[in-house]
Amino acid sequence: MATKIDEELACAPAPVSDHPFLSGIHRPMTAEHTITDLAVDGTIPAALDGCYLRIGPNPIAPDPANYHWFSGDGMVHGLKLASGRAQWYRNRWIRSERVGEALGVPKAPGPRNLFDTVNTNVLAIGGQTYALVEAGSYPVKLGSTLGDQQYDAFGGTLHGSYTAHPHLDPLTGENHAICYSAHNPGEVRHVVVDAHGKVTRELPIPVEHGPMIHDCAITARYVVILDLPVTFSLPAAMAGKPFPYRWNPQHRARVGLLPRTGAAADVIWCDVEPCSVFHVANAYDRADGAVIMDVCAYGTMFGPEAVGPDGAARGLERWTIDPATGTVAIATIDATPQEFPRPDERRFGQPYRYAYAMAVPTDPAAEFIGDTRLFRHDLVEGTRQVHDFGPRRHPGEFVFVPASEDAAEGEGWLMGFVVDMAKDTTDFVVLDAMRFEDPPVGVVHLPHRVPAGFHGNWVAG
Repeated sequence: MATKIDEELACAPAPVSDHPFLSGIHRPMTAEHTITDLAVDGTIPAALDGCYLRIGPNPIAPDPANYHWFSGDGMVHGLKLASGRAQWYRNRWIRSERVGEALGVPKAPGPRNLFDTVNTNVLAIGGQTYALVEAGSYPVKLGSTLGDQQYDAFGGTLHGSYTAHPHLDPLTGENHAICYSAHNPGEVRHVVVDAHGKVTRELPIPVEHGPMIHDCAITARYVVILDLPVTFSLPAAMAGKPFPYRWNPQHRARVGLLPRTGAAADVIWCDVEPCSVFHVANAYDRADGAVIMDVCAYGTMFGPEAVGPDGAARGLERWTIDPATGTVAIATIDATPQEFPRPDERRFGQPYRYAYAMAVPTDPAAEFIGDTRLFRHDLVEGTRQVHDFGPRRHPGEFVFVPASEDAAEGEGWLMGFVVDMAKDTTDFVVLDAMRFEDPPVGVVHLPHRVPAGFHGNWVAG
């Protein structure tokens, strides 16, 4: 059956630019679609009943002379799977004030904070689906078809900015986050959202220089804070830069171990060599008191003229954080440049075996997403498997979905978008995680290119 575009809704003009994050794989979409009768190769596992959601920047009217990838208007993409079928695909801009004005449509209701561009992550919290960003906006609650949107400070219980990377503790049902705000460089906050979607803790922690803290980690004992030398830049802000964060060699690089219910004074700060980290694969407590944390690291990040990530990637590393000595020992797991590391989330904060990551180009000046490979790391055996999608086929972040609630670690599927630049189309690909190098179990074909974005997650039901 031929793919049918059932709706073409709000439209925006296509930017014409050679800007690296406005062209090629990053060229924005210009319309919202609803598509049914999607072509499928192979088999969509019947157990996959829910929606795959992915978000990223899709600017409506960017200024190429002053555009940064992290600042683009958010667009969420959704693919509904049920009964072994791909029922629909939809893409919708997040209805910020700027998007509403540009499209001539109502903005999403709800309270605003420092800004309202939301473009970085989308996941379930407390039984609701939220689009997220860090540094200043409240989350956006999404309806089941993505068009129903509302800015929501977790029912009024959140009093400051939120984060793009809360982490669910699978043992307690709580989401933990380290949040920062561009207008308050002197503190970050440990925010806990309970299983009902309400904030139960919002602890301020003093810092210097306004560090950009994109991700954090949890263990059974600690929340891990990454206070690293990418910080708020007043000169960049005064120059009107949309992303005013820069590498700051004067900022002390450190990792904080906050006892889960402790006070700010209880944080154990441990020095680490200056570097940058976007994402943590996982962390856990070791029996001797140390904390093990696996990260994708960079030597530096965000030089003076950066329009996107520009640091030299060091690959996947294991950090051993010793609260007794206040030090961090770094060992390389895999030096190949890679990003978006993900575990089996049922093991988050606990000892684990498998991590999955997306290869990135070796050249730090490239457009960040452009390799053709995914990696599966067996951290017990110390081995790596590779799934290569082939020339000009570029995967984004893949998320692991267990085969069942009680399946063994790593028993399930990996899913995500793969852009085919030769055809200017996109495939949604499902891999058997235990047969990682085999051909895909199922592939859903989308008739257009989904621009390279940030994070995607599976929302069951």
